[in-house]
Amino acid sequence: MAQSNPPFMSGVPELLLLRLLDQSDMYGYELVRSIRAATGEAISLGEGVIYPVLHSLERNGSLKSKRKAVSGRTRVYYSLTGKGRQRLGKLQDDWRRIQGGIANALEVPSHA
Repeated sequence: MAQSNPPFMSGVPELLLLRLLDQSDMYGYELVRSIRAATGEAISLGEGVIYPVLHSLERNGSLKSKRKAVSGRTRVYYSLTGKGRQRLGKLQDDWRRIQGGIANALEVPSHA
């Protein structure tokens, strides 16, 4: 299994959460499982990483939450707002630009 939180992962949890919540409303642990599944187990983020990001996104207006009773227990479901969709678009554009730059750098022959 891959290292769970390497230093270059800064910003990735926000991007993944926004992307998944753009597809459907989810609760915290469901998001943890969905990140693993969506990344083919390459990225595994625990609840200790996910919940602070969710709370920060909710505070800045990118997400809203709603409590729902499910099978006798209450779960907090998160959904994307218009501001969240705008943020997702910007992060996706940034990520694609950075991904392309890194791909270019990896293809450059080394000067040994």
